[in-house]
Amino acid sequence: MKREYHKWYSSNLEKDMELLVFGHAGAKVLFFPPRMGRFYDYENWRVIKALTEKIENGDLQVFCVDSVDLESFYNSFEHPGYRIYRHIQYEKYVLEEVLPLANLINPNKNVISAGCSLGAYHAVNVAMRHPHLFCKVVGMSGRYDLTKSKGYFKDLLSGFHNDFVYFNMPNQFLKNVDDPTLIAQLNSMDIVLAIGKEDSFLESNYILSGILNEKGVSHQVYEWDEEAHKARYWRKMVQIYF
Repeated sequence: MKREYHKWYSSNLEKDMELLVFGHAGAKVLFFPPRMGRFYDYENWRVIKALTEKIENGDLQVFCVDSVDLESFYNSFEHPGYRIYRHIQYEKYVLEEVLPLANLINPNKNVISAGCSLGAYHAVNVAMRHPHLFCKVVGMSGRYDLTKSKGYFKDLLSGFHNDFVYFNMPNQFLKNVDDPTLIAQLNSMDIVLAIGKEDSFLESNYILSGILNEKGVSHQVYEWDEEAHKARYWRKMVQIYF
């Protein structure tokens, strides 16, 4: 399996950022790490190994991006206004730096956004905000409104709310989407949500599903046994949904 390591200074984040690329051809997968995770987690957890056949056959090329979760949503030392601003900078890094690199490496027009845990939030949020850029989105074990507390998962914006928060929480902003062009773009994506029936985020997935149903946007929700919020489940999920 072809493996490449990339590192450069991000002008959007004003820091060095790293990523790993697996494969040589096929649909490009932007794979976001789980909460507070790193770009090498999916390799270490054998999630990439689970995709060996599809990667080596040239069906998929996987771009494992890094996160700045400890500087954004999980940065309890900063005001929530800064946390959401840092997240917006991160999205710009993904769209203005990572995606152009991926397009330079691989001319395939099909781009998939995917992630697990908080990575599922990142994947779904960026795809729902910019559906014209993606052909598919896969959210595994995700929460799609980070301002809603559930169990030991707290509101990551500490009660703070502004337009930046609103437009970066899929379960909030999608409710009021009425632009026919945007809805058509959403409907053109293959949208897959996978969640364990004992996962704290189960309700969040069904709220998102209900919103999409109201908009007439086709999608699939797959409910797994138990919590299914671990790498051993994600190894199985990627084989099915990627």
